[in-house]
Amino acid sequence: MSGGAWTVLAVAGVTAAYALGSRRLATTPLSSAIVFTGCGVLLGPAVLGVIDTGESGPVTALLEAALTLVLFTDAMTVRRRDLTRGGFLPRRLLGIGLLLSIAAGWLLAWPLLPGLTVWELALVGVILAPTDAALGKSAISDRRVPPLVRQGLNVESGLNDGMVLPFFLVFLAAVPGTSYAAEGVAGTFWRSLLLSTVLGLLVGGTAGRLLQAARKRGLITREWRHVYVLAIAAGSYELAVVVDGSGFIAAWVAGFAFGHALRNVPATPGRAAPRETAGQADRDPEADRGRDTTADLAEDLGGLLASLALLLFGAVLLGPALQHLTWQVVAYALLSLTVVRMVPVALALLGSGLRPPTVLYIGWFGPRGLASVVLGLLVAEEHVAGTELLGRVVAVTVALSVLLHGATASVLAGAYGTWYRRASAGAPAPGLRESAEVPTGPHRRRLGRPHEGPPGTRDAA
Repeated sequence: MSGGAWTVLAVAGVTAAYALGSRRLATTPLSSAIVFTGCGVLLGPAVLGVIDTGESGPVTALLEAALTLVLFTDAMTVRRRDLTRGGFLPRRLLGIGLLLSIAAGWLLAWPLLPGLTVWELALVGVILAPTDAALGKSAISDRRVPPLVRQGLNVESGLNDGMVLPFFLVFLAAVPGTSYAAEGVAGTFWRSLLLSTVLGLLVGGTAGRLLQAARKRGLITREWRHVYVLAIAAGSYELAVVVDGSGFIAAWVAGFAFGHALRNVPATPGRAAPRETAGQADRDPEADRGRDTTADLAEDLGGLLASLALLLFGAVLLGPALQHLTWQVVAYALLSLTVVRMVPVALALLGSGLRPPTVLYIGWFGPRGLASVVLGLLVAEEHVAGTELLGRVVAVTVALSVLLHGATASVLAGAYGTWYRRASAGAPAPGLRESAEVPTGPHRRRLGRPHEGPPGTRDAA
């Protein structure tokens, strides 16, 4: 039997085994990201050698497909009101914290990663700046955590992976020998940023209005509505690639435009969008049975591909990286998850009125995941000096994030929720800033209903 067949069998077996025990595992610190990444290392060439890593093409295609769907569906769920009414937290995290994280990651890489050029060091900072809420979803879905914090982290993780793409492309164009360097920074800015953005707006906006018209006239079934989203996400990506632009930026922008067009037809006509306060944190979030399910299939498929991507990440990137560890790589990975994330968050939230436990909670839960893996692999494929070291840094940082954030999400969410309940009970009027009202938005599914409370309160259907 060929190596490719063994790879397919191994991936299918891990996925089926996890699916069978997913409900029980969801009540433990053993997250799906830990399981899939660990199985990838075990089945990869570093240990058992079951997964064939000789051909990087299929791996890259899967990772790119996963990130495209995640970018598109995440952008679909973000609403303007998330950044206006009660949106001071994501505005600060994205407008100040993200930029400071890129700068801090760049500067701290300088003494710890000798041999990399100034632009390669900048790429390290950019690649490890975006967060992935799926790696610690209990931290942002546990309903003991105040809605302001949950919504802020959710919006941040839905936007920052797309926001780092322009920095990534410009810095990559500044590295001699890369495919983007041939066009230069100006050419990259024109094709990958401006042209891709325009294409994404046109595709997403037009597709959303066409779907809106088809729904009004009863021309499309619910099942094909789900498939339609997949087609638009893939089409926006490939259209930008055809003109030598950035498929990721086009898909991200298309998601915004598509979602905006769809929201002109609410799923439950006549019903105003609910507003959630901290005192409503125990109500059932799935009571909105009339919610729009258009993106459900795309979100579930994106979540599945993201899990498979972590398995292949463990086999292709992490396993080999663990065989060539240095103290500098480990030190930078730890600093990336702590100093590079937590200090910028603390600075971004100065004067916000949020209490220190809240600032620490938000600062800690900045897990690195799919976006960092894909961007790191894209750099590795350029085959320029320094990419091997850069790949090891990204692999070790993501692996530590998968382990540490996944294992602590449920425990720290419970501890923080307990602190918040006690603090809000004893706070004088008008109460804690954490208790501020925020508009509720669609929940990102990512293969299943998120954790809503302490063990024993999960969905038991």
